[in-house]
Amino acid sequence: MRPVNLLVLANPTADYLRLLEDLPQETNLVVGNKIEIFEPHAAQAEALVNCMLPLKFFREVFVKSPNLKWVHSMSVGVENSLFPELVASPVPLTNARGVYSRSLAEFVIAGALFFDKKIAAMRRQQAEGRWVNMDVDELYGKTMGIVSYGNIGEHCADLARAFGMKVLANRRRPELSADDKRVDKVYGNDGLKEMMSLSDFVVVCSPITPETLGLIGAAEIAAMKPTGVIMNVGRGAVIDEPALLTALREGKIKGAALDVFATEPLPEGHEFFKLDNVLLSPHSADHVPGWTDQSMRLFIRNFKRYANDEPLENLVDKHAGY
Repeated sequence: MRPVNLLVLANPTADYLRLLEDLPQETNLVVGNKIEIFEPHAAQAEALVNCMLPLKFFREVFVKSPNLKWVHSMSVGVENSLFPELVASPVPLTNARGVYSRSLAEFVIAGALFFDKKIAAMRRQQAEGRWVNMDVDELYGKTMGIVSYGNIGEHCADLARAFGMKVLANRRRPELSADDKRVDKVYGNDGLKEMMSLSDFVVVCSPITPETLGLIGAAEIAAMKPTGVIMNVGRGAVIDEPALLTALREGKIKGAALDVFATEPLPEGHEFFKLDNVLLSPHSADHVPGWTDQSMRLFIRNFKRYANDEPLENLVDKHAGY
């Protein structure tokens, strides 16, 4: 295995950096979060991994590293990894796609159960010391519609199937899922509103790109069933939040389970905090024990493929934005 000069953009105290010991002994490492650490080594660098440091810093190191052959993001979303110099360059970008999908899918099921089993009402009664019988619903026989069906969507579909649910999917290129046995029907973007109108639970898994910004707007939300629940585990700005707030406030849909928001952290006093028909996660649905370790292990596997001149996994389409 040939030696590789690697730049690791990370907080040097991060616990997951211990896993770098699993890299081949021939690897020449430079680790840090200050530009002066990298300046003497940037010209010789062949590979770079950004461990969730800000885009501005990533870009600054990148432009000082003219001989890079590969860059990797420990995040799944690449909106904080794409900048003009990288997009225009021949340097491939890979990401952590798939690392967090299972946990996000579990959050989706938790959100569905939260509303169908009336968990909030049960907790209120318990806190008030009241015993009042209530009717609850079940997931069996319901329909889950998944927006931007991909790796996260596949995990959501697996769990939905386990509960006896029907699964509909939307993606830009529906032919890619034509043979997916998890899915009952696949829609292109021209069928998005139809899919949402048939779904009891709409799950948004979209990355943020110019095409997905505001993809779920007032018209799409209006197409949902009055008993429908929307869940977002993609990126917050994919949903028109003012339109969603209006629908929730006026009872046009049953509720929302949200892990991501257009502005994070949510400003103090934001209405999402106050609505009874919102289940709110502080962008933590994938923060399971060892979640950063999982991402680092994926990078190390990919690094070994790179050092052995094997095809890289999780290549990002830099122009499409995912």
